[in-house]
Amino acid sequence: MTGEPSTLLYIHGLNSSPRSKKASQLSTLMQTLGLDEHLRVPELHHHPRQAIAQLDALITELGRPLLVGSSLGGYYATHLAERHGLKALLINPAVMPHPLFDGYIGTQQNLYSGESWELTHDHVQALAELEVPAPQDPLRFQVWLQTGDETLDYRSAQSYYRACALRIQPGGDHSFQGFTEQLPALLGFAGFAPALLQAIDRSVL
Repeated sequence: MTGEPSTLLYIHGLNSSPRSKKASQLSTLMQTLGLDEHLRVPELHHHPRQAIAQLDALITELGRPLLVGSSLGGYYATHLAERHGLKALLINPAVMPHPLFDGYIGTQQNLYSGESWELTHDHVQALAELEVPAPQDPLRFQVWLQTGDETLDYRSAQSYYRACALRIQPGGDHSFQGFTEQLPALLGFAGFAPALLQAIDRSVL
């Protein structure tokens, strides 16, 4: 390891969970490396205020984790990274999602738990309250985008995070195809030595 590596705090997106594909692949990798204690993947509440409270508590517990946010989790991670001065790696992040959410008021269902819940105008207001100015620090923010994202227009994130370290891949989709191939870069950003991954068979992830 290169110094003391950061714990990874993975932040899933809307109607997702720790059982999502990327979260599962990351969990499997860390287990394979014997580094379970360096990863936390919380099950977030659907309401932004409660989700942020969960994440604030974890940041207090973990110290200075690397925030890894996917989709809406990227929006949360941006807010938290700016408020706490943390590093963040964002994967197809949502940018100012509250206007989009306003068109989906009503019953929602978590894709993994099957839980039904009501998206309300209070959810939308809570999301708006988390908005921060565009980050300006390429050393603290890495943003991974795929142009084939069918849910979010990658160009919105490309513009908003233009001062940050951008990695834009052609094709792909919102789930971010080829995520396991990027895991060495993720762990490198967290401060782990790249040699840790040399013997890992990524086909099992």
